[in-house]
Order: sequence, then structure tokens, then C-alpha cells
Amino acid sequence: MSGVPGGRPVLLSGTRASGLEAGILCTLAYADIFDYPLTPPEVHRYLTGIAASPNQVNDALRSGPWLAGQVQQVGEFWVLRGRQHLVGLRRARTAVATGLWRWAVRYGRLIAALPFVRLVAVTGALALDNVEPVDDIDYLVVTTPGRLWVCRALVIGVVRWAARHGVRLCPNYFLSERALVLEDRNLFTAHELTQMVLLYGPEVYGRIRQFNSWTAYFLPNAAGLPRPAPAGIKPFRLPGGLLEAAGWTPPGAWLEAWEMGRKLKQ
Repeated sequence: MSGVPGGRPVLLSGTRASGLEAGILCTLAYADIFDYPLTPPEVHRYLTGIAASPNQVNDALRSGPWLAGQVQQVGEFWVLRGRQHLVGLRRARTAVATGLWRWAVRYGRLIAALPFVRLVAVTGALALDNVEPVDDIDYLVVTTPGRLWVCRALVIGVVRWAARHGVRLCPNYFLSERALVLEDRNLFTAHELTQMVLLYGPEVYGRIRQFNSWTAYFLPNAAGLPRPAPAGIKPFRLPGGLLEAAGWTPPGAWLEAWEMGRKLKQ
């Protein structure tokens, strides 16, 4: 295939594919990298580079003359032709994810209760229920400005506590409310932002999506939340925010500077 999806015909093997058909193929091929077949609503949401309606995507999947030779339907899923075994793999991984979500919500609630935390979301493979038993639970955490490093240290404490109970947590994104724009603007990061499952902080989530509207260049249909969390969480906090109040004292400022210096030296 030459070119990228964008509404123009794409030449492949002597035939002509519409831009939508080529975009669907690119979408399924990207998901195939992660051994992940897609349902029609997922193909629509994560359609690469093309804005289209769900009906247009469904019609192309079922009756696109060029696409029919490239993809196939297995139950409710669509895969690249010859990759039908991925459907069984997805179902098995979804069953594993059901157990992991219980821990993801439990520890997500604990992280959300920490001082200075403003958002907690599950990212990575678990956000898609595409996990193996040994996989980590990945989080994105947003903190209040000026206390990111103290907050990170507290979250790492939760990570170590969970590890003692056999649960692997991996908070791989820490952002300050003052710096919500991600610098890595590519298809992978666009997927991370549009796939993450929010556990806590809807107002901050809205600002992340607004400040990273560049994701629409890669995934123009992926607006809003992908799905609700399997179970809602309500963080508990000490009355009056006592822990946060203590963190804004001069010793709290010293601790923030010390922790930042310590980590940057490593």
C-alpha cells in the first residue's frame, strides 16, 4: 500500500481501495501488533486518520469490495485475514482482566486518596482487557502543581505495599496539573490517552483531552471516555484535607525539593 488513509484511493495489488477501507485495514493492523481483534465500535473509535460514522465503518467492513480480501469476521470481532486465532486469545485475556480489575480499582482508590492526587486512570493493556496473568496494572496519575515529587513518592509507597501482596502496579505516567500537554505526539501516545479508563478526576480528564486535542489527527473518532470503569471509586480523605494542608508548610516544600533532587540524580 502506498500513502496513508485520508479519503483518496490507495493502490494495492492492482486494485483500488477507498480511503476508508485502507484506514480500517491500518486500524486492524495496528491492533494486530498487540494480538487484539476489534469489534465494529472499536474499529470506529480507533479508526486511524479518518473521521467516519459508525454506519460508514460497518458498511465498509461488511461490503467493502477491496477490504473483503484483507480482513475477516469471527463472531463479533474483525481481524486480518488468517489471524482468526486471536479471537480466542482476546477472550482468554479478557477473563484474566476481570480478576485484575478488582485490584486496579482497589489500589486506584488508595492512590486517589493520597494527598495532592487529582486524577487516576488505568492505561496500557488492562485498559483494553488485553492482559496476561503476569502483566502489570498501569496508571496515569495527575498531581497538584508543586507537589509532584512528594506525591510520586507516596504512590511508590502504594506500589511497594501492593507488591508485598503479589500485585504488580506500574504508575508509568506522572503529570502535574500545570503540565498536561504530552510532548510525544504519535499514534501510540494517542491510543494511550484515548483508551485510558478513568477512575478518579473527571474534570482533570476533560482538561487532558482538551490540551491534547492533537490526538484527533491520529484518531479523529476517539472523543470522550472509551468506557466507564468496571466499578466506581470514591476516595476517602481526612477531614479538612489535613494531610494536604501539612504538605503546604515549609517542611513540605523542603521535602518536595529534596525528593526531586534525589530522583534527578539517579
